[in-house]
Amino acid sequence: MTPTENTTTTAENTRKTVLRSSLGILSTATATHGTGRNGDIPLPRLPGFVESAFSPLAYEAARLCLTERPGDGSRTAVALASTAGDTTTADLASRRMVSGRVHNPLLFMQATPNSVLGYLSREFRITGQMFSLSTLDNPVTELLSMADLLLEDPEVDRVLALGVELGGSERLAAVYEELADGHGHPAPALPADAGLAAAVLLGRPGTGTPVSVRSAEAYESDGDTGAGGTGTHSRPGSIQSLFGLVGLHRRLLREGGSHVLVTDPRAPAFTLTVTADTDARNETETHAHQ
Repeated sequence: MTPTENTTTTAENTRKTVLRSSLGILSTATATHGTGRNGDIPLPRLPGFVESAFSPLAYEAARLCLTERPGDGSRTAVALASTAGDTTTADLASRRMVSGRVHNPLLFMQATPNSVLGYLSREFRITGQMFSLSTLDNPVTELLSMADLLLEDPEVDRVLALGVELGGSERLAAVYEELADGHGHPAPALPADAGLAAAVLLGRPGTGTPVSVRSAEAYESDGDTGAGGTGTHSRPGSIQSLFGLVGLHRRLLREGGSHVLVTDPRAPAFTLTVTADTDARNETETHAHQ
């Protein structure tokens, strides 16, 4: 690709409209384990899930959102994004197999990201559609786009958007290299046993959604976030941008106003705006860990 073509592509991306309409943010939460950051938590005990941080952290972030804003599970959908899924479990199952040990069916079950969604649906009586997404693109863009699409269904009122990311094991590094078609995108810069999860509960704008999110207008993408913008630039596929969305949501609940979230210079941006009265900012926020 020539420099001119690259500039044109970047300009087109910054003007791409991801959301056809605004979405309302009902609640947000994060959970981290083994990262060395402030707020790391012990892994929650999740019956039927062992060894890996993937499913317990996904469940914990989802639980925090859903208990803060209870709703009708039959009208709730879920979308989970992760570049490589539960690589910790897949790694363990592979090592057992090549060493000639007896196969553990539990490991096969939980290596599938949908497994924790099944557990989540039982605990919260969620019967709406559920999806697992794998992408090297920005997960905020992917998840908000999916929520926008799902909320076109009149039988869906809420979408729980989840992102989960594990530490950088050798398997994960190999997966990133292959998915990136040899372009050298690095695996997460986290300890191999670490994990991150973030959740955003979305609905249609209106009563009970004090903050709305919509596709931003064109913005400068030369490395600056533009006026009033917040940048969370990170490697492709990282859910750090989802943590940026959660942090900005909490900030707006405290301070009010409107702010632009720039997830990556090459990706679409989003505008978050406080839409309710001042009292809505004093709601009890989810005390999650970041």
